[in-house]
Amino acid sequence: MRVAMLTGGGDCPGLNAVIRAAVRKGVQDHDYEFVGYRDGWYGPLHGIGHPLGIPSVRGILPRGGTVLGSSRTNPFREPDGVRRIKESLAKDHVDALIAIGGEDTLGVAARLHSEYGIPCVGVPKTIDNDLSATDYTFGFDTAVGIATEAIDRLHTTAESHMRVLVVEVMGRHAGWIALHSGLAGGANVILIPEQRFDITEVCGWVTSRFRSSYAPIVVVAEGAVPKDGDLVLKNAAARDSFGHVRLSGVGEWLAAEIERRTGKEARTTVLGHIQRGGTPSAFDRWLATRFGLHAISAVHDGDFGRMVALRGTDIVRVPLAAATARLKTVPPERYEEVKVFFG
Repeated sequence: MRVAMLTGGGDCPGLNAVIRAAVRKGVQDHDYEFVGYRDGWYGPLHGIGHPLGIPSVRGILPRGGTVLGSSRTNPFREPDGVRRIKESLAKDHVDALIAIGGEDTLGVAARLHSEYGIPCVGVPKTIDNDLSATDYTFGFDTAVGIATEAIDRLHTTAESHMRVLVVEVMGRHAGWIALHSGLAGGANVILIPEQRFDITEVCGWVTSRFRSSYAPIVVVAEGAVPKDGDLVLKNAAARDSFGHVRLSGVGEWLAAEIERRTGKEARTTVLGHIQRGGTPSAFDRWLATRFGLHAISAVHDGDFGRMVALRGTDIVRVPLAAATARLKTVPPERYEEVKVFFG
């Protein structure tokens, strides 16, 4: 049997751990052959792949990013995209495809399986932790750790200069990174996409902290939106092939508004792709490795159209369609828990 793998969407720590685990188990337990397609869905669209074996995955466990490369290519937006993918799979004698990615990558896999009969298994990857069918996605723990360390470091410089420091973290529709890192890092305000924020209230919290001779840290997810405004964007026209706008800008807008309204000096730190890069945490290596092992088990069982998911400490299989049907966002009650630390 020949199995293909691809990694789509934004890169994140742990992708290489999935590739390594899948190849090791597939070769050693089942004598499978593997093809690695380059750059997400771009690879099978253009027939760009190469053989994968145990020697080629040695030493990649602690490496960030993905040895297969990634992209935000949407084959349904390409001329004859599905036909070209099917031709590549046939040319490479592929019997099953493991798609490793987030909402968009797995959404493509779900359609390819349900509408075109391509045998796909999904592995959930996103630093945003916003896939509803799994308790956690790998990459999230590493991103939270990186953001928390940045917040810890910013506390000392904020106190030295008595400035407001705004930390912009990733989170398009879901504020899990902002919530977890903000709470762990002792932020004084946390703003997430799920709850529109009142800039007057934010400035009130900032002023309150200065009264106690303490420089405030404001953590804001890139997708957070003010109550009386729209999404803050640097370039509203820039979109990827899945139609997503390219976010960034709310942190700078927020710092400027805070400074204008309070008279306190405010600066912004945008963590951006720093959250995606570098070596994965121990938890993400553990989770990604288990996902890779269980993905091969699903292939061996012929259980296609499914995604491996974490439930408690168990790895289970869920329908791909259900996994991508809705996003997992921060519930209001979870956000209310942390508001005791605001101001």
